[in-house]
Amino acid sequence: MIGFISELIYRLIYPFIIIFHKHGNYSDEAIKLKKGYVATEGFDGRRVIMFHGVSVGEINAIEKLIKKSRESFPDAKIVVTTGTNTGQEIAHKKLDGIVDLVTYFPFDTPSCVKRFLDNIKPDIILIAETEIWPNIAIECKMREIKLCIINGRISDRTYKSYRMLKFFFKPLLNYYAGIYTQSGEDLDKFLSLGTNPDTTRRMNNLKFDVTAPEVDFQFDKAGRVLLAASTHSGEDKIVLNVYSKLKSIHNDLKLIIAPRHLSRKDEVETLVGESGYTYGFRSDGTDSMLDIDIMILDTMGELGKMFYYADISFIGGSFNKTGGHNPLESIIFSKPVISGPSIHNFKDIYSIIKNAKAGFVVKSEEEFFDIAGKLLSDKDFYNNTVTAGNDVFKSQQGALDFVINLLDTFVTNS
Repeated sequence: MIGFISELIYRLIYPFIIIFHKHGNYSDEAIKLKKGYVATEGFDGRRVIMFHGVSVGEINAIEKLIKKSRESFPDAKIVVTTGTNTGQEIAHKKLDGIVDLVTYFPFDTPSCVKRFLDNIKPDIILIAETEIWPNIAIECKMREIKLCIINGRISDRTYKSYRMLKFFFKPLLNYYAGIYTQSGEDLDKFLSLGTNPDTTRRMNNLKFDVTAPEVDFQFDKAGRVLLAASTHSGEDKIVLNVYSKLKSIHNDLKLIIAPRHLSRKDEVETLVGESGYTYGFRSDGTDSMLDIDIMILDTMGELGKMFYYADISFIGGSFNKTGGHNPLESIIFSKPVISGPSIHNFKDIYSIIKNAKAGFVVKSEEEFFDIAGKLLSDKDFYNNTVTAGNDVFKSQQGALDFVINLLDTFVTNS
């Protein structure tokens, strides 16, 4: 019945689907792929592992897992699907040459799903975070394709909707071979929706399965350092204002500004020059802040390592509409992190670190100054924040090995 209704609706609104996708700059080829017309030369007789991440955030979350799967299962064919253009772009950029195919997830109608599965012939489908597609679930169950949710989570708003429609979602969720969640809270939400407790488990968060990069250079910071990482236009001024106020209280404080885009180097230099502080460029070979107050980090590939030398980090892209950048790059080096209010690109990570008091999301320049000042002035507050960050990592890691072991069990028993 679900299939019949969805197919009927699909055919009735198909012209509007095309208009929507055209308006969203989807090509004719992308729409064709979403209808399930996918070429898979050389797939016959090979085990197929399929990963799905709807857009950029989900692909970033499973990138390391996909690469590890390639190493662990060299004889398998690996397919990656996305639902959006931006997801396709990042998947191609990061995974071309590693996986066998990057394509689009099909429209969730019986005809499109059947066509897609006929072509791909997946043995297992791992869907990142939470997407519940009725026809995919039904068809996978009929074909004995193992369908799993990994890194699963449900927002409070979505959970309320699912609870109201539990009669609909409960049978669908039980078509899944496994549902593996980021947290105990997410686990409880899924179980309350009626999922099978034998196949619903906590796996932790894949985004926390990262290791600190090896720091292969020496840097004399000559005092405590505020690192402003991946700043965007407008944020450097905020950082400089906060630094100036902090510097008047903590004379030993230094500042490193790392603009997200090096094309902004001249813009940043102008602002720093107007501040009256002494400064230098990392690209000029600056490896000591003994004689300068501010360093502009204008080299490629060093920001991730420079967190090692920071005492406090501000994560840019968070005082505009960019949506922030990854705070774990700082926390992995046991350094407290502060971000502005725009953090939607990493909202799940920020939710975890905020609840653990391992990091701070501030609403204004004044609040930025208050938190940074407290971290610099209150040693216990600083140490407690560092300890909370270390504890978060310990509690959240292990997700990557969990999924690899899951796949290994599947491959061994199939």
